[in-house]
Amino acid sequence: MKNTLAKNVMVANRLGYGSTGSPPVVTRTLFQLPGGLLFAVYLPVVTRWQFDVEMVTVPSMVNTIIGTAMALITGFYFYRSLTTFPGVRALFYIIPTFVAAFTVILIVFFFFRLDYSRFQFGSSFALTLLWFYGVNFFSGRARPLRLAVVPGGDASSMRSLDRIAFTHLAEPQIGEADWGGVVADLRADLDEKWERFLADCAISGTPVFHVKQIRESLTGRVEIEHLAENNFGSLIPNLAYVQIKQAVDWFAALIALPFFLPVFGIVALLIRRDSPGPVFFVQERMGYQGKPFNVYKFRTMVGGTADEADAGDMDDEINGAITKSDDVRITDLGRFLRRTRIDELPQIFNILRGEMSWIGPRPEAMVLSRWYEDELAFYRYRHIVRPGITGWAQVNQGHVAAVGEVLEKLHYDFYYIKYFSPWLDVLILLRTIHTMVTGFGAR
Repeated sequence: MKNTLAKNVMVANRLGYGSTGSPPVVTRTLFQLPGGLLFAVYLPVVTRWQFDVEMVTVPSMVNTIIGTAMALITGFYFYRSLTTFPGVRALFYIIPTFVAAFTVILIVFFFFRLDYSRFQFGSSFALTLLWFYGVNFFSGRARPLRLAVVPGGDASSMRSLDRIAFTHLAEPQIGEADWGGVVADLRADLDEKWERFLADCAISGTPVFHVKQIRESLTGRVEIEHLAENNFGSLIPNLAYVQIKQAVDWFAALIALPFFLPVFGIVALLIRRDSPGPVFFVQERMGYQGKPFNVYKFRTMVGGTADEADAGDMDDEINGAITKSDDVRITDLGRFLRRTRIDELPQIFNILRGEMSWIGPRPEAMVLSRWYEDELAFYRYRHIVRPGITGWAQVNQGHVAAVGEVLEKLHYDFYYIKYFSPWLDVLILLRTIHTMVTGFGAR
């Protein structure tokens, strides 16, 4: 079963497909995109100039019409790409995506010194936001996708998911209801009557989904428990994007460094005034391809820190390497630095050295990494991509340390590796900004 099927189910749920499995008109691309162009690009022209062809064909108007149309189309696909991931509240990403798209067009206008109509541009931008907020509102009022669940195997786990209306079948027939799809554990030893039923569903055009991929698409986590299938093969990241991402990370860090240096100076002075000890904290952590490296952070604790435990008894080292939410060693300034993630900024030097990325699984202290590897199967596989300052697990789960929590974190890391893409990285970046404002997950 292909991963895109599960992703389509998640997208269908987000857009509010009706019980027939067919999306309402308002959720369809063929309605949203042409409708947006008519409402946000064509309407301001008609309203101001009506049918004055001479005014509409002047270079400034032509540039503006073409530019705003390109901004709307680009923003639309950017928005749709971001909101296909689990746990995304689409409403919150309308402004960032379209602001970015229209800003790029403005930069093009200024760079090439192209004339444009400020009224047309501003009107198109405002109407674009209005259009997609309206689409989002009416899409959310549609009925959720309904799926029939075939009994057997791990199908019972669907009962714990509440974002889709599931109906658990007792007999191999759907009846009069026209379902959006059928869910089954395709690795279970199903009864012959259910196998025939699934085959009939597929032949008739009813989508058949695997339970694990439905769960994955709704939770944002990829679970690996055994090697009964080629899980690792499906989790190999896009190798081309690995190289592109490293280059983008390095150039972004190089450009950002001059702007961060004054911040580093101010934070360094505050740390020295706040408590005795060094400004920076350096610790060996497990990195890309399982190679140790030294990570740099601003010091946020007094005395021995959770990251500075003395070598000795293994349990003492593990306990010393874990930061608790109410850890008394965290200074008042350190708590602020942790909440806003400013303490992580010195890791820009790790990015410039090629040891880290802006976005990826968080690197763990060596003692914790060895402990997790002993306790959790496949933990080392997270080292297939460069560790990051922020990541998918951080914006979904926050800081964790206990083995049970780390297993869930590992599932988030596997999801990131499986869907490794610029769209997911942009989504994580936007959610990280929200985390910096709210302090979610800080310890």
